[in-house]
Amino acid sequence: MPGTLRDSLYALDGLLEQNTSLKPQRLISDTGASSEMVFGLFRLLSYQFSPLLADIAERRYWRMDRGADYGKLNALAAHRIDTRLIAAHWDDLLRIAGSLVTGTVKASELLKVIGVKPKGSLARALEAFGRVPATLHLLTYHDDPQYRRTIGTQRNMQEARHSLVRAVFGGRRGELRQPYRAGREDQLGPLGLVLNAITLWNSRYLGLAVEHLRAQGCEVRDEDVERLSPLRFEHIHLEGRYAFTLAEAVKQGGLRPLRDPDDVLHE
Repeated sequence: MPGTLRDSLYALDGLLEQNTSLKPQRLISDTGASSEMVFGLFRLLSYQFSPLLADIAERRYWRMDRGADYGKLNALAAHRIDTRLIAAHWDDLLRIAGSLVTGTVKASELLKVIGVKPKGSLARALEAFGRVPATLHLLTYHDDPQYRRTIGTQRNMQEARHSLVRAVFGGRRGELRQPYRAGREDQLGPLGLVLNAITLWNSRYLGLAVEHLRAQGCEVRDEDVERLSPLRFEHIHLEGRYAFTLAEAVKQGGLRPLRDPDDVLHE
């Protein structure tokens, strides 16, 4: 997902509305998608919101107890969370969570209502509550290398996906310019279809190539296979004329023969 505040809420809508057997638990985004209210909404719904923060040095670290001794973090955690405000609106926050889960309201619409300025007491309570998971996220990011690595890996994958989308989209640098919704949906539908087709094609033939190398006695390490990406597109011809007629062998379920890597190097 691109990193804007609204996009993070649309992603939350998707998490709540998806009707598959998958049970997603974490959303990783970049800096633009993060706010304390977004952290609060995700935590209320038991999701982990883990944005990659480019401005981490400028973030605030919050504490609940002004008199608590946090050792070396005392100076860092200089701001106090208003727990009384959270407690006063706790029932309202639970009603918000219930409304989101039941689909009575969408997260993407909710903050349009309660997030307007000047913020009301409910919005400030959600913001105060969100400071708890926001601070925990910052502390874990500093302390846990695996947590940082997981976020970085996922962000790299997302950027690779965005690069493929921009390449498939063609002109105008991947931007949709239609002022009307139906026209944008008409373009997004084929874009998603082509993206999925390329990803599926790459995945199928990467698997065949790995199986072929192993059958030839070549050493193929699992850790190298894990780094293979189905989102590469340098070998895909994205411009020109297209023929949609299939060879008879392909119609019968056959596959294209793998190319000899020595021949590819000399092309």
